[in-house]
Amino acid sequence: MSPPMPFTYSVNEFTTAPWTFEEDLRRYGELGVEAIELCEDKLDPQRLDRQLAELADSGLPVCSVQPRLRTLFPSRMMPQPEGLAERLARIRASIERLAPYAPGAVFVVNTGPAPGGDIAGALDHVHSGLRRLAETAADHGVRIALEPLNPILLNAETMIWTFAQAQQHVRAVGHDSVGICVDTWNLWQDPYLAAGLRADGDPVFLLQVSDWRTPRSHADRRSVGTGPIPTSQLLHAAFEGGYRGPCVLEIFSSDVPDSLYDGDLAALIRDNRVALQRAWNGHP
Repeated sequence: MSPPMPFTYSVNEFTTAPWTFEEDLRRYGELGVEAIELCEDKLDPQRLDRQLAELADSGLPVCSVQPRLRTLFPSRMMPQPEGLAERLARIRASIERLAPYAPGAVFVVNTGPAPGGDIAGALDHVHSGLRRLAETAADHGVRIALEPLNPILLNAETMIWTFAQAQQHVRAVGHDSVGICVDTWNLWQDPYLAAGLRADGDPVFLLQVSDWRTPRSHADRRSVGTGPIPTSQLLHAAFEGGYRGPCVLEIFSSDVPDSLYDGDLAALIRDNRVALQRAWNGHP
């Protein structure tokens, strides 16, 4: 019998966008999902206390969180507010609000694009902003993961797009509560990724997976094992580098004629777990 994949199987709530937050809690438990990546966008401010109580009662661990506002600088998806101070304040508020229900979780953030194309100047603000967020995170028993995004999102959502860049900036921040979110869809074309994961896994706080095709929309990811991402290689590289955190399925699939959101979402969750086990066993 093949050994089980050594990472906790988690699902990001964007993967099941058509389901409500309450459905996610119920169905994930039924489907054997071992942890949830909480997406604050799915929470209703008018019912927040009740929803968070239901989360606690579900017994489903929160391994990671996508705060409602994730980019330090205004981005295409999240253009408001414009000021860095207010954006940091909103991210801090998300940490303070959700950390009690997500002990030890990783909060994912992105840089956003550099205002006026001044990446060098903007990164200084990213470093100082992440230090401030790190203090809040440490005070609340959680961590921050900086996520480099695919180059197709450069100047729209990000100013960093390789694993080595993320390492450089995490080291510049210099705080134990700040690490890297490695999303295979975003980074699989980085030729340094596998070697970088093997050489220095310590700053990797989170691993997200899906598969690739040339996008038909801004949200066009596919199931693990159905595209060219070398998932088997990357899972083993992360493990060899010391990563022992969750493996989070994160799929976006909208504005395409064959949207995965229109199919059987329960089957999507089951099939991807099987695909990840196959990948761990060395299959493409």
